[in-house]
Formats: sequence, structure tokens, C-alpha cells
Amino acid sequence: MGVTAHVATKIRLKRLGKIRAPYYRIVVADSRTKRDGRVIEEIGKYHPTEEPSFIEVKSERAQYWLGVGAQPTDQVLNILKITGDWQKFKGLPGAEGTLRTKADRVDPKAAVDKAAAEAEKVKAKASEAKAKAESKAAEPEPPEPEAADAPEAAAEAEPS
Repeated sequence: MGVTAHVATKIRLKRLGKIRAPYYRIVVADSRTKRDGRVIEEIGKYHPTEEPSFIEVKSERAQYWLGVGAQPTDQVLNILKITGDWQKFKGLPGAEGTLRTKADRVDPKAAVDKAAAEAEKVKAKASEAKAKAESKAAEPEPPEPEAADAPEAAAEAEPS
């Protein structure tokens, strides 16, 4: 009658998805319920098949449940360490976590256009260098005047 029972709560993963294509919800549940049974609250998502894995945790709710004594399973503990929520709860350094995010998607058409522009620049430089080399080869080189003057200078130096 208005008295709340203290329940041993766990923060654990609830499996969803198809065979060989799992994704999970991070949930708070009574420790006696089934893995995918009734939950008290859903506090996050985890998709291990994506690269890098998609992890989303409602930090304030995770902090609340850890504060009132909910025990995370080993898998959830690792996820909370990655997001930095465990360090924040324990007061440890590294509360920013090590969560990797996906790189921004590049528009495929823009990437192809950029590659084509780069190729055109390379072609233009190559044809310019080739034209320069051909023009140098077509010009006859005049004889060096120093080489022609050298025997005369040597002959002038001997009579003295």
C-alpha cells in the first residue's frame, strides 16, 4: 500500500533484429526477468554490426540508474566505458570516452567530379611539359663562344 519494493535491477542488453543481424537496446530491468522480457526503462541503443559500432546512451538516465544501484552487465559496462558514462559515475579521468563516430558521407557525384578535375590538371601539366621538351629539342643549339675562343686565347698566351 504505497510501499515500493526494492528490486535488484540490472542494466543489460535486450536483443532485437534478425538471425545473424542483431541490434540491441540498453535497458534497465529487474534481474529476475528474461533477457528480452519486461523492462523498466530503455536508456540506449547498440548496433554492433555497423562499422564503427553505433552506440547511443542517454547519459543522464544512465547516471541516475547507476546512482540508485543498478548493476551493469559486463557488456554494458564496456559500452559505458566507451561512452565515458562509467568514468563520470566513478569520478575517474577520461569522462569524454573513446566513442568513434562515422565519417561524414561524401556525395558520390561530387567525389567523381573532383577526381575528374584532378585528372584534367595532371593531363594539362603533362602536355605542357611535353610541349616544352619538344620545343627545346627543335631549337638548334648555337655553338658555345667560349669553346671557340679558348684555342686563340691559348695561342696568344704562348708568344709572350
